[in-house]
Amino acid sequence: MDKSWMHSDRRSKAYELGVEAFLNFSVENLLTTTHIRYPCVKCVNLKLFGVGIIRDHLYFNGVDQSYKNWTFHGEPWEAATNASRNVEEDDDHSRYSFVFEEIEMDDNDFGDFGSDPYEFANVIGDGDQPLYPGCRKYTKLLALVKLYNLKAKYGMSDVCFTELLILQGDLLPEGNTIPASMYEAKKTLCALGLSYEKMHACPNDCILYRKEYEDLTHCPNCGISRWKEGKDSILKEGVPAKVAWYFPPIPRFKRMFRSHETAKSLTWHAARKSIDGYMSHPADSPSWKLLDDKWPEFGNEPRNLRLALSSDGFNPHSSLSSRYSCWPVILVTYNLPPWLCMKRKFMMLTLLISGPKQPGNDIDVYLEPLIDDLKSL
Repeated sequence: MDKSWMHSDRRSKAYELGVEAFLNFSVENLLTTTHIRYPCVKCVNLKLFGVGIIRDHLYFNGVDQSYKNWTFHGEPWEAATNASRNVEEDDDHSRYSFVFEEIEMDDNDFGDFGSDPYEFANVIGDGDQPLYPGCRKYTKLLALVKLYNLKAKYGMSDVCFTELLILQGDLLPEGNTIPASMYEAKKTLCALGLSYEKMHACPNDCILYRKEYEDLTHCPNCGISRWKEGKDSILKEGVPAKVAWYFPPIPRFKRMFRSHETAKSLTWHAARKSIDGYMSHPADSPSWKLLDDKWPEFGNEPRNLRLALSSDGFNPHSSLSSRYSCWPVILVTYNLPPWLCMKRKFMMLTLLISGPKQPGNDIDVYLEPLIDDLKSL
């Protein structure tokens, strides 16, 4: 599509025709006339309004001439040239390096969002938006990531974190962009792929309250209540007695394959050749070869994932006298080369089973959502 009008005088006929062509292009691709991003110089695609207001902004403020690839308005992400993409990625890596450091992403992972720019658009906007007018040291996203790291490090409750955000908002100058609640903070972080599912469980590890048990208030096996019992022996309705957190692996697998470098590493096991005869990778083991022989259709496709499931209990409290036991369940991808497969960024936390006691042989109850996802794969 002709974009030369972006450099034309705003009073010219070429600019007028270009604006109308751009608006028609956006409506045809986005299928809406009321929620379209502003590509003007002042708004730089951070706000959404209707066609009429966008037309006014483009005439009053002018179009952002650096917006060469109209990804927010329906143009395919791959339409940019390789040269411009490389420049933009280098620039983005420096701008968002704090995110990479805080949540252990690398420059390949940033490309994971490339095929779905709409999902990540708000995060990019937050990464450019100053924490308050005139602030040069912190952006909204940088402040949020650092605050959330403090929450995780010192075990703040959601209520405490919300109060902290409100206090921060009062302390900062007017016009600050700090989220006002834990809910708003979660919406931003979920776009980074940090979403999870909170599941209620029977305190005796009989069932998870999901699927056919979702609406029950008592365990059908042992009859114990779903809700927590207070010190006065009164049930706190709505407060679960036991909780497990599930972190779906499928979106993370998708992101791995959407990164060119990581996708290449996932087929490393098929391209390598063991020269010395020693077992330096699980691909050299008899178990791996037995699986290939038993299911040749699976073994013939090198992109098929081979996963290790691992779990162990630990005491999350600093007091050694505490007998509280929390159980994480971790997936390790054996397709990757040995210098990557045991790195922290590729070890997927899929389940976190709360205590106070270990699940023991009943851990299979908690594995149900993970097994369902693996079966669907």
